[in-house]
Amino acid sequence: MRILKVTQAYHPFVEKGGPAVKVPAIAERLAKRGHRVTVLTVAHGSAPAGTQTRGGVEVIYLRSLVAYRSTTWNAGVRAFCREHLRGFDVAHIYGLYDLLGPTVAFYCRRMGVPYVVEPMGMFRPIVRSLVKKRLYHWLLGGSLVTGAAFLIATSQLEQQELLEEGVAAQKVVVRRNGLDLDEFADLPPRGAFRHELGIPDETPLVLYLGRLSKKKGLDLLVRAFAGVPASACLVVAGPDERDGSLEEVKRLCADLALANRVRLAGPRYGLQKLQAFVDADVFVLPSQNENFGNAVAEAIACGTPAIVTDRCGIAPLVEGTAALVVPYEEEELRTQMTRLVEDVALRERLRAGCRKTAGTLSWDQPLQKMEEIYQQVAREAQAA
Repeated sequence: MRILKVTQAYHPFVEKGGPAVKVPAIAERLAKRGHRVTVLTVAHGSAPAGTQTRGGVEVIYLRSLVAYRSTTWNAGVRAFCREHLRGFDVAHIYGLYDLLGPTVAFYCRRMGVPYVVEPMGMFRPIVRSLVKKRLYHWLLGGSLVTGAAFLIATSQLEQQELLEEGVAAQKVVVRRNGLDLDEFADLPPRGAFRHELGIPDETPLVLYLGRLSKKKGLDLLVRAFAGVPASACLVVAGPDERDGSLEEVKRLCADLALANRVRLAGPRYGLQKLQAFVDADVFVLPSQNENFGNAVAEAIACGTPAIVTDRCGIAPLVEGTAALVVPYEEEELRTQMTRLVEDVALRERLRAGCRKTAGTLSWDQPLQKMEEIYQQVAREAQAA
């Protein structure tokens, strides 16, 4: 098949979050399966626009004329659609609240090219710029969703959210995220991350690693950690979303006298990220809303037990085998963090279940599901 993928962020712009990691993982695997895949994306910052080949995938980086946060207005997207769009069997649009996806979707509808939309947990506005997000849905999101053959949810939790927001049940399909197990086949030895931060090996290390964003529940995490035994250390690592979350963490640490027990480690990618997971005793994802939770899967693949809220889509896939699932509630999160810090036997039982659980989270099943969705969409478009 000839497949177009449209995303606001793609490799190497990993600081932009999930799409820059997930979309390449899917695109390159589809290319290995014999599909011709093109990615239409954005050259961020001072990076040059142009076309590259990455992992067998044609990647077109568009120049931005205007940029506001993660939203850009891109030169060349209309010309690309007019000249090339009819050559694709299906388009796959990732994310919301940008202008790239709706523009491509508009031309898809005009030219009869079927497309699917993967909201990536963004469909329901929950934090920051709520009025602007609702305005987006009114101006652009409505036609984007109505014209899509399917909306792809990455978990049953996100599927339910889409249904509650009024999306027709027959338009929602579930295809979970996957894990590249090869990335975790040769893990670094334990110690370098702790040494860098001055954390002794015998100190229980609780880790959060991800974007520093309001929706991630970092305020809840810090308040809950204040009641965890003083022998433990919390490390918060990841890029700052600049929505006030980092400042709130710092304020809470000062107010709760946690300055010596909480470390801010900044962004971690590649080997540095793996090293952080390996050195941690417990990984925590305290999100108030998470369509999947890739960081949980990565921590588990590194052999680190996790605690995850029941508002994360991955929770049912890891509960009881490699992770504890808690409600989005301070006292219960504190209780379970304390439990894992103090109960070595429980921690080792979950650690033993990590490798087996990680094996069930590979990309094999999601890629097969993705192909089936594309084939169905193309088939129905040809029959129309």
